Amino acid sequence: MGINTERDIEANLQIGPTDQGMVRLFIEGDGLEIPMDFTPDEANEIAEEIMAAAGRAAQMGGKKG
Repeated sequence: MGINTERDIEANLQIGPTDQGMVRLFIEGDGLEIPMDFTPDEANEIAEEIMAAAGRAAQMGGKKG
């Protein structure tokens, strides 16, 4: 299973700060709850990676939102 393998799974994603000063990505779907906490610096790095991937996808003719 890789990043290009499509799956028919629905999930919800919530992103926000915790009361401990972390950034939490909370993924919920199909009976699973996955909290992922990151420092603000790590969250900024992830945000940069998402922006770079979005730019590359757009160059490849990706879907418009």
